[in-house]
Amino acid sequence: MTVHEPGLGRYYEDFVVGDVYQHPLGRTISEADNTWFTLLTMNTNQNHFNAHFAERAPVGKIIVNSGLTVAIVLGISVIDVSQTALMNLGWDEIKLTHPVFLGDTLYAESIVVDKRESKSRPYAGIVTCRTRGLNQDGDEIMSWRRSVMVYRRDAPHDKGYFPQAKTGPLTA
Repeated sequence: MTVHEPGLGRYYEDFVVGDVYQHPLGRTISEADNTWFTLLTMNTNQNHFNAHFAERAPVGKIIVNSGLTVAIVLGISVIDVSQTALMNLGWDEIKLTHPVFLGDTLYAESIVVDKRESKSRPYAGIVTCRTRGLNQDGDEIMSWRRSVMVYRRDAPHDKGYFPQAKTGPLTA
């Protein structure tokens, strides 16, 4: 019997500059997602939650809160870019290039643009990616560069955390 420890994502050694990851999950934005996020963050711009108000604006309908779209695209990228991260180091060059509307489905892809070993943490490395979000029609809705510190494959920090069952190993 082989027990496969829990694991997902890539370690520092797995990243190659120039590799592109088309992240596997898409996410459709609902009205509830947008309204709750907007209220949670205390954003009072009515273009995000008042359809009557928004229909008078140039685009003529509710625009999804850009903080939510950034968070969703970031989340979509985690499985490939930062599942094994111990910390985000920064984002820059954030661009919002196309409006997002209720019912749009977001996708993301990332390209590795740089990597280097950590000078302060020998168990980790720093990976920099350019990520872009796309809607269901292929319109680029946003992009940024993000640097993240990820564990090396031999780092002990993300291993051995799964609890041992008090009743013993799982059997057939």
